Amino acid sequence: QVQLVESGGGLVQAGGSLRLSCAASGRTFSRYTMGWFRQAPGTEREFVAAISWIPSVTTYSDSVKGRFTASRDNAKNTVYLQMNSLKPEDTAVYYCAARDSAMLLTNPQYYAYWGQGTQVTVSS
Repeated sequence: QVQLVESGGGLVQAGGSLRLSCAASGRTFSRYTMGWFRQAPGTEREFVAAISWIPSVTTYSDSVKGRFTASRDNAKNTVYLQMNSLKPEDTAVYYCAARDSAMLLTNPQYYAYWGQGTQVTVSS
């Protein structure tokens, strides 16, 4: 079992930055691929980024590529999402998720563990 707790969301102006954190429980955190997803009201959950464990290979959605960076610190059981040049369309609840595999997958159905989400609001 893996428990995930996100933090770091908030209100920011367009062009600003935020860093989300996701703290995970479990001794095998280093063996999990971690994903970031987001969901705006009335929309489906959308893939944002994923980071594998050996090595820290990453993949991003086209909408955030070049602006967002996923990273992880296995010693702290924590994964991060650095979000720069934020836009109003980035406004959503952001979730981290975990799957017990090295494969970087973008479909949320392949992630077994989810955090409770953290709200990110970008004002124009």
